Amino acid sequence: MRKLRLLFEKKERAVYISHLDLMHVLQRVFLRAGYKLKYSEGFNPHPVISIAVPMSVGASSECELLDFALLDEEIDYTKLIADLNAAMPEGIVALEVYEPQRKASGIKWLRVEGIYEYDNRDAEAMLDALREFYAAREIPVTRKTKRGEGVLDIAPHVKELSFKVVEDGVRVEAMISVNDPTINPDLLVNALRQIRPDLVPDFAKFKRLEIYDENMEIFR
Repeated sequence: MRKLRLLFEKKERAVYISHLDLMHVLQRVFLRAGYKLKYSEGFNPHPVISIAVPMSVGASSECELLDFALLDEEIDYTKLIADLNAAMPEGIVALEVYEPQRKASGIKWLRVEGIYEYDNRDAEAMLDALREFYAAREIPVTRKTKRGEGVLDIAPHVKELSFKVVEDGVRVEAMISVNDPTINPDLLVNALRQIRPDLVPDFAKFKRLEIYDENMEIFR
């Protein structure tokens, strides 16, 4: 048995695949590619496969990590990548396979890029107000939790924020915590919706760029 980690991209039409459906898709990809995943033991066995940081529907990513275990002892990584990509649906691309040296729990930060689109408002006029809003010492946001609703101050867990007017609207790039606590990029927009509705974009989309550990080193 070999425990491995896959670095892959999720983009284009694949961004609309939910996390649960993505897990099912990837299981079928391994099956079609001719590789046998290890299954758990017990009354309800399931493939030993997990995505490090599940993502929201509609977001794209250049840095997704999938941990899995194959029954095969000898693996040609180059061939594995080629075989997986031949079986992948449009928009999901395997980039690299390797033996993980660290547990996924070591992931702390995620760099994201977003576009805020304003249909009937001048993006340039939004720029200074957005910078001022996200620079606040406290940004309390109500969010759903397993225990119901709770309020989280996202300000300490979002950093390195930058804004720039581009053709599509306002581009925002930020470093957000994805472990203790987990900050979903959508919370950046929800904060506006709850506190400054006049700044809420008509449409927003996000892309994951890179993941880091607590020391700000790229996590693989």
